[in-house]
Amino acid sequence: MVREYKDSGIEWIGKIPKGWKVSEVKRIMRNKSVRNQPNAMVLSLYRDYGIVPKDSRDDNFNVTSEDTANYKVVGVGDFVINKMKAWQGSMAVSEFDGIISPAYYVCSFTDNNIYRRFIHYLLRNESYKPEYMRLSTGLRIGQWDLGIDDFMKIPIVLPLYDEQKRIADYLDSKCAEIDSLVELQEQMIAQLTDYKQSVITEAVTKGLNPEAELVPSGIDWIDVIPKGWKTIPFKEIFRTGKGLSFTKADLVNEGIPVISYGQVHSKLNKGTRIDDELIRFIPNDIAKGGNSSRVHVGDFIFADTSEDLDGCGNCVYVDKEIGLYAGYHSVVAFSKRKESNTFLAYLFLTNCWRSQIRCRVSGIKVFSVSQSIIKQTTLILPPYEEQCAIASYLDTKCAEIDSLIALKRQKIEALKDYKKSVIFEAVTGKTNID
Repeated sequence: MVREYKDSGIEWIGKIPKGWKVSEVKRIMRNKSVRNQPNAMVLSLYRDYGIVPKDSRDDNFNVTSEDTANYKVVGVGDFVINKMKAWQGSMAVSEFDGIISPAYYVCSFTDNNIYRRFIHYLLRNESYKPEYMRLSTGLRIGQWDLGIDDFMKIPIVLPLYDEQKRIADYLDSKCAEIDSLVELQEQMIAQLTDYKQSVITEAVTKGLNPEAELVPSGIDWIDVIPKGWKTIPFKEIFRTGKGLSFTKADLVNEGIPVISYGQVHSKLNKGTRIDDELIRFIPNDIAKGGNSSRVHVGDFIFADTSEDLDGCGNCVYVDKEIGLYAGYHSVVAFSKRKESNTFLAYLFLTNCWRSQIRCRVSGIKVFSVSQSIIKQTTLILPPYEEQCAIASYLDTKCAEIDSLIALKRQKIEALKDYKKSVIFEAVTGKTNID
């Protein structure tokens, strides 16, 4: 039987099945603010995962208040909204009882003809995000705020209860299939990343000749090195300094190129070259008089803080002359030698070399990587010709692995786009779920 459609009157939804009705959020739920349950389980809201117990994940760095009496009570089936990130789709139906930050909205359903998982999918789907963004107010993205009254006026589309349930059940199953495929690709990326790390470590600590004689290194972070290699204190090859002092608010679209700690920690940073996407710009007057922070080929820009131990030692290798300056929260390693330091760029990517930094950093939520800590490290160096051969080999080998990782990431993006389209087509009735 051919399905008949009508115009929903909602620009971002378009046509809906003839038997569906158009309503508003306020017709199916209301805002509530119950508090004073400080001993209840603290919950977190994730854009991708929805509502979860806060202690079930280790990637939430929001600090829970010592006094949670003011936290809002959430019941199973309640709808929770992060008003500052609603425009990103950060809202969900909770499957847990607990409490959540008072900065969030908690809504209870008032209509018994609503299947709540359907609303979960409907209001989180991509087509609604531009409307949440349009209704949010604030001077800048990080300060945008969706008002509850505006949210309550947002139009929704509703099939009958039984169809709502069929759609939600279909999406639970379909999205689980897609998420499983995404997880498989992510596992492959993790395996390729580990393989890349092992290839780099083997080359920069053992060389390219498997028959090379190995001798005791005399240093604590690596037992043996090829005969003829040297161990050299970091400070014999580099002198250190600080990046320019400015804030994110000083950044402009054009001007003097800079790389600050945020770009050092970026996933785009390979550690062995400057990617154009890492570069930001500052006005000329900020760079004026700051030549002590200008970097040249062979220098390194280290992030002086990291939110996790794995990031301690993250750096950018300066592989070209572009008038670049090190930016805020960075330690600069200025090369004292004229030769290429690409070999060292690969060495600095290894966990064994970084162990020297990780054992010395201090901090709880944020670790501090000082000039002193970096200067206390030791380097291993083969003869210069061998350095160049190792770097050239790794350039080729890592490019091959990076290409495979890029393909996996493209597949993940394609799967995520497919998931978005599946959800949109289902919750707007364009896919007939029977």
